[in-house]
Amino acid sequence: MKRIACPERDDWRQTADDCGFDFCEIDGQRYWDERAYYQFSLKEIDVDIEAATAEIEAMCLELVDRALADDAILTRLKIPPAFWPLLHDSWQREDRSLYGRLDLSFSGQGPAKLLEYNADTPTSIFEAAVFQWTWLEQSIERRVLPGRADQYNSIHERLIARWEELGPVGRLHLTGMTGEAEDAGTLAYLADTAAQAGLATEIIDIADIGWRDKGGGFVDLDTNDMALVFKLYPWEWMFHDTFGARLPEARTRWIEPPWKALLSNKGILPLLWQMFEGHPNLLPAFFEDDPKAARLGTSFVRKPLYSREGANVSLVADGVAVSTEGGPYGAEGFVRQALAPLPDFGGVYPVVGSWLVAGEPCGLSIREDATPITGNGSRFLPHAIL
Repeated sequence: MKRIACPERDDWRQTADDCGFDFCEIDGQRYWDERAYYQFSLKEIDVDIEAATAEIEAMCLELVDRALADDAILTRLKIPPAFWPLLHDSWQREDRSLYGRLDLSFSGQGPAKLLEYNADTPTSIFEAAVFQWTWLEQSIERRVLPGRADQYNSIHERLIARWEELGPVGRLHLTGMTGEAEDAGTLAYLADTAAQAGLATEIIDIADIGWRDKGGGFVDLDTNDMALVFKLYPWEWMFHDTFGARLPEARTRWIEPPWKALLSNKGILPLLWQMFEGHPNLLPAFFEDDPKAARLGTSFVRKPLYSREGANVSLVADGVAVSTEGGPYGAEGFVRQALAPLPDFGGVYPVVGSWLVAGEPCGLSIREDATPITGNGSRFLPHAIL
């Protein structure tokens, strides 16, 4: 694994506009950054990342099966008991997932280590699936990369194939906070892949979803039933929203399915370690109130059970928080995870995002930051296989 400086395309911003990538800058700062790319060998992709991702996914599914048979685990994960039947029923029906992303610490030296699983509402899918592939093709055309360069990226094709399996329905609704540029762009991209699979689509803001008292059920602004809904909105938020109490009685089929609420919880990190202690792709992790957490000593990463974009995560070294992100999370409790220092490429720290569609590994994305905690403003860099 190498970080290679390279010239950016003179017209990359115009290309971004043409592709609808209108969040390529965030708060006036670069989000997409092609002044460098990350280079991988085929072995690193096939063995160290793809095979490891498949193995971690299998362990996670085993954990879901065990958790839904043990109320103590659901309690530990702070899942509200009113929604336990919703999760049980979803798992028993084998409700199908669309996608997810594992965040890994990987340098090319030793096995990839799981940092967390973005199982419920992962973003950066458009830039991973489409825009970095466009960069690869144009970089080969312009001789920035050799003709033999490749990319680990079948995300787009896999999404279309998965939508074909999830349909057909009368209409697929896609919902989230449409006033957020990144969320709106993600919803638009996923709607496009669903349309290419033959589904009729409609995007609706999460705040505009209504409820039909007579007969029950969620409805859109035209009072049409919402039978199949992709939600870019976390399950833990839905559980506590005003309409959350309606979730168990609604006939809506959700993507991601309710059982994914388990895997989006940082509490899976100590649970996975408990089930598969010593696995080369896992880091030692414990609930903060577990006496065993003392085994990590005075250096660890402290993470809330629920957190987004690195919020409220602290990197503690020798008892001192050397890097901390603020945020609103932490009321449900924290976990402690062993330090797995991200590789340092001249003062920038990349996290490898390993994508799954339909539970199968299929692509790679890189986010880097000037700090070891990846946050909302961390830059997205493309990658190539050489």
